Amino acid sequence: MKTPPNLKKGDTIAIVCTARKFLPEDTIPAKELLESWGLKVKLGTTIGLDNFQLGGTDVERAADFQNMIDDEKIKGIWCARGGYGTVRMVDLLDFTNFKKNPKWIMGFSDVTVLHSQANAEQVASLHCIMPFTVPKASEEVKETLRKALFGEKLEYTIPSKPYDIPGKTSGELVGGNLSILYSLLGSKSSLETNNKILYIEDLDEYLYHIDRMMQNMKRNGYFDNLNGLLVGGMTDMHDNEIPFGQNAVQIITAIAKEYKIPVCFDFPAGHLADNRTLILGKQVDFEVNDEEVTLKFKD
Repeated sequence: MKTPPNLKKGDTIAIVCTARKFLPEDTIPAKELLESWGLKVKLGTTIGLDNFQLGGTDVERAADFQNMIDDEKIKGIWCARGGYGTVRMVDLLDFTNFKKNPKWIMGFSDVTVLHSQANAEQVASLHCIMPFTVPKASEEVKETLRKALFGEKLEYTIPSKPYDIPGKTSGELVGGNLSILYSLLGSKSSLETNNKILYIEDLDEYLYHIDRMMQNMKRNGYFDNLNGLLVGGMTDMHDNEIPFGQNAVQIITAIAKEYKIPVCFDFPAGHLADNRTLILGKQVDFEVNDEEVTLKFKD
């Protein structure tokens, strides 16, 4: 697995649309944040484009992203926002130069498509806040992104919950949004999870759909040789008029406990105000005990 070079002051980050549209004036908070770190910003041609929900046509979004991949001056590509649309353009991309000269792909939610594809290309990426969410992000959350970009030590310790499953392990951290991972099953962007630690999160889903996705991932062997499971925010879940009978924690636990792996719930990442940066594709040490959960990224 290749890790993109650590950033230094004077480097340039591109902001592009891969999914929903984003206006130039909405990039100002993100631009100011990057500039406060000594970085330069280049806005992609998709910023300001309007194709119904999307920031330009599939071809336009792919071309903008491709230009940033191929531009050697660009050291990171920050996706403006999620929603839906990245899967429509990912197969139009050529990752040849990306593999030779890796750079950070940054974002979460729908950007899971690109995280999974980057993992298939054997390049690490950053699951992190996006320009769309910068205004609501805390200084602590922003600092986790800065540390990851500049190659500073990144580790997390949080209190454990009574429903966590204890254990200690290590492995490559992979994953992202559960619905997106589910939608990529069977495609060339589908994740390989053997001997890895899987991170999942989701937003605005019905509980029966969480169960359906978990069952399908189980049937596809996602958990057979998994080392650990890190569950972020399962935010704004819904139930039917006739209750499903389990909440998200119970649904995930029912499957995960079969594999005798450590599981952490409510990790501060995902569709949360406290959305801390994760380096996907990086080796980590992961421990869950009765008092705390630790996640340490290895050098």
